[in-house]
Amino acid sequence: MLVRLMYASRAVDPQSAEALNAILQKSRAANPSQGITGALCHANDIFVQVLEGGRVAVNRLYQRIAADPRHTDVVLLSYAEVEERRFAGWSMGQVNLSRLNPALVLKYSETATLDPYSLPGTAMAALFDEMVATAAIMGQS
Repeated sequence: MLVRLMYASRAVDPQSAEALNAILQKSRAANPSQGITGALCHANDIFVQVLEGGRVAVNRLYQRIAADPRHTDVVLLSYAEVEERRFAGWSMGQVNLSRLNPALVLKYSETATLDPYSLPGTAMAALFDEMVATAAIMGQS
């Protein structure tokens, strides 16, 4: 059974481009053997991540992330059984915020600033879908 999980968290310490790259590389190396796909968004030391895969594998990974001392304010935005993956081609894609149109964020939010803590999970999921449709996802490996 496939599930899709979306969460938000805050980085305890500011994340450099190198640290973010290391997180992505580790995910891209480990996720295929676990059958996990997904996408990661990072802005202003806030992470929003979508994980897809088997229920046990996704739950296990989410529990590790929630317990990771580098994260705080970990919030589950959505969790659902799904019939198919949205990110099947990405062991871990990355949202390219430089290509993100602020009007797209404004469509789902009170302001043009991405703040997953102020959005319902359904709105954040819809925003992710539109980011994929507008090619704001990079790192398709």
